[in-house]
Parts: sequence; C-alpha cells; structure tokens
Amino acid sequence: MGELEGSAAAPRQATTRGVRRWVYVGLGSVLVGVGILGIFLPLLPSTVFFLGAAGLYGKSSPGAYRWLTTNRWFGRHLRAYKEERGATVGTKVWSVVTLWAGIGVSEYFIGIPWVQLLLIAICVAVTVHLVTLRTIRHRS
Repeated sequence: MGELEGSAAAPRQATTRGVRRWVYVGLGSVLVGVGILGIFLPLLPSTVFFLGAAGLYGKSSPGAYRWLTTNRWFGRHLRAYKEERGATVGTKVWSVVTLWAGIGVSEYFIGIPWVQLLLIAICVAVTVHLVTLRTIRHRS
C-alpha cells in the first residue's frame, strides 16, 4: 500500500511502463467497477476495491489516481478512509443502515436457513468493523 501514501492531489510518480502499466490501469478499472457495484449490492464491499484501484492507479496512472481520489461521489470517503484510517459518523450510520436493509430484503426472499444465518453473521461482522472504525470529525 505504499502507493496510497501522500496526498490525493499529488500521487507518487507512476513507476511502471508499457504493457505492465496498461495491465495495472485495466485491473484498477475493473476494481473501480466492482467497487461501484459494492455501493449498491449489500454484501459486496466497495472501499477495499477502491483502495486496490488507488494502489494500481498510483503505480501506473497519476491521472486515474487523481480522478479516483477526487471523484465527487466516493473520492472524499476514499481519502478519509485512506488518510485518516476511519469514517465519519454519517458514513458509518449510512453504511450500517443500508447494510441491514439490504440483508433484510435478502432474508425475506431467501428461504434457506443456513444461508440466512450466514448472511446475518456476515452482516454482524461488517457492522462490528464499521462501528469500531476510528470516527473522523471533519471541521466545517
């Protein structure tokens, strides 16, 4: 994760060239796509994929890295998680509420008891992770 160090506006210079650079950009773009899906799908995380994409973009494309970390929808959250190792109260609340709502809907449609228990266990684990994350208080 060394490429994630430094400010969002000035990532470390890209260190790869040629085919490897394009492979990193391609993989980073796939991770961004999966991260975007994770925003809408209850059990698919998004931050981990955005962090992975930032690492790949940091090695291959300063422009893509800048776009990712300054994006108006998820750039602020990504920077806060990366730089401050935490999340705001609002982000935590929104994440927990949407997680449980998504799991609740899934539970309603899934009639397999062991799958329902697995979903609840995952939901509890993710909730514990979110609640125990460092709380960031942004100055207005």
